[in-house]
Amino acid sequence: MNRLLRVGSVAVASLGVLALSACGSDPEPSGSSSPSTGSSSTGAECPQGTLNAEGSSAQKNAIEEVISKYNETCDKVTVNYNPTGSGAGIKQFNASQVDFAGSDSALKTESKDGGEPEAAQAAKRCANNPALNLPMVIGPVAIAYNLDGVQKLVLDGATAAKIFQGDIKTWNDPAIAKLNAGVTLPSAPISVFFRSDESGTTENFTKYLKAAGGGAWKGEPAKKWTGTGAGKEKSAGVAEGVKSTKNAITYVEWSYAVDNKLGVAQIDNGSGTPVELTAESAGKALAAAKPAGTGSDLALKLDYATKEAGAYPIILVTYEIACSKGLPAEKTALVKSFLTYFAGKDGQGALTELNYAPLPEEIRTKVDAAIQTIS
Repeated sequence: MNRLLRVGSVAVASLGVLALSACGSDPEPSGSSSPSTGSSSTGAECPQGTLNAEGSSAQKNAIEEVISKYNETCDKVTVNYNPTGSGAGIKQFNASQVDFAGSDSALKTESKDGGEPEAAQAAKRCANNPALNLPMVIGPVAIAYNLDGVQKLVLDGATAAKIFQGDIKTWNDPAIAKLNAGVTLPSAPISVFFRSDESGTTENFTKYLKAAGGGAWKGEPAKKWTGTGAGKEKSAGVAEGVKSTKNAITYVEWSYAVDNKLGVAQIDNGSGTPVELTAESAGKALAAAKPAGTGSDLALKLDYATKEAGAYPIILVTYEIACSKGLPAEKTALVKSFLTYFAGKDGQGALTELNYAPLPEEIRTKVDAAIQTIS
């Protein structure tokens, strides 16, 4: 798998054609870190203090690796990241309990329940300044399964939607069999696992089911699951659920599927040939993304229904949600220092062996420029 990722990262890095014109359970209160600075082993100036963040569990493996690498340079900064899920992370950020949040979907600018939109709440938290959506980690979403004797499983949007909706209940259903000619499928019931916490991975996956499902997915894309199955908390929970349960299936960030040695379904996106999940195929889907933000807000609109040959359509982008202005000066220095490293070549380079795709250079430089506007 890592060989595929190394090969694929070359393709991902070439996606300059994508134009973007436009924590512990008791987090430390904002403003409590020391404003003093110290020198790193490389001679660069580093802040000192504690930075608290919370959110996306899909980026847990990525951000923990980057924190470790960052501390080799800035060893007087403590970065705590609590992978409670995107929804919880945004809520904690808007409540001023953490200094930045990780979310697998950009802040909502409209409200579906009549309440104040996430972006408006975040602006209040940032002393009436906009919060920025900074794409940092590209994490393909795998449809992961545990099915004895099945080394290759193909699904399309409609069939996946019917499985996760609960309309297809057994593995040998004619719709699955049609996509997997020559494969012996068991008559066993399908055990579906879903994220019980509010999750950006859930939102991205349900966007795919809605866009590519041909009407089979009845719900609206959201962080809260509305389909069938048994709930487990966080990415690790659903991955472990499938690993320990025969004839099970879930949706989970790719690195968790790999770490747990789960099968990963190929996706028939309508191009005529099923697409295997690799960094290269995920990169092709990213190339179809459009800018959704303006200025330093780098939110993206992904095309989950792409039919481009070789494009794996189920991807998510984890954003770091940060105040453009409004934090105390010492916290601003910490946020800028860490996020600058995360978006840098060293930070992004640390992701390639963890089954994440690094940001294409054109995107990476724009993210870095946006971080430098934080004040």
